[in-house]
Amino acid sequence: MLRGIDKRDIFMSKWDYGKFLEYIKKAKDKSAFQVFGYCLMTNHVHMLLKTEMDDIGDIIKRIAVGYAQYHNIRNGRTGHLFQNRFRSEVVDTEAYFLTVLRYIHQNPVKAGMVKDVKVYKWSSYIEYIDNSKNLLVDAAFALGFFPDIKAFEKYMVEKNDDQCLEYDPKKRYTDEDLKKEIAAYKNIKNLYELDIRQRDEILKKIKYDTGASNRQLARVLNIGRGILERIK
Repeated sequence: MLRGIDKRDIFMSKWDYGKFLEYIKKAKDKSAFQVFGYCLMTNHVHMLLKTEMDDIGDIIKRIAVGYAQYHNIRNGRTGHLFQNRFRSEVVDTEAYFLTVLRYIHQNPVKAGMVKDVKVYKWSSYIEYIDNSKNLLVDAAFALGFFPDIKAFEKYMVEKNDDQCLEYDPKKRYTDEDLKKEIAAYKNIKNLYELDIRQRDEILKKIKYDTGASNRQLARVLNIGRGILERIK
């Protein structure tokens, strides 16, 4: 997982998402690794990779440095774009491989960005179900665990409590720290002027990203705890 510094957005337009995928492809051309899954979120990226020879850190550096240079030039900014260190873990069983892949594909759904993994444009799921869009992913390995594509799709959309790399059920903040964390979210200043659907989408993303308790969020946001508890 690669996250924007201070949880800053790393993708500002659809062109940025496409550019990041280009840098993954460029890294593949220079290094020996396979891509089994990816999901580009607003302020972080998940990738499921396999490497035999090259160090995973060197691979991530190739991708991140190239994209950061592009991003800074395009947006007229300087300085770091990503947190200094990516987070990673070893996937050492077939069962966990499938869990991680599903977790990656369901990230936009659990973050409240879309309701169906099929409609999110910037994950590898679309490459698995549409061969014409297979640009980065080595799909054969994962698909080999299923009798057909329908079984793969069914597994990928199943409801679950998958807990992978970034899972942290309740992070601890002071109220002031949490206020600072929340202040960076788009439309947060106009939260009470939004319609219920828009408000709940923002609240869902805040709950997912911060991992803070409903009790503390209610206190910091000055919003009813019952509203937060109804948002899943």
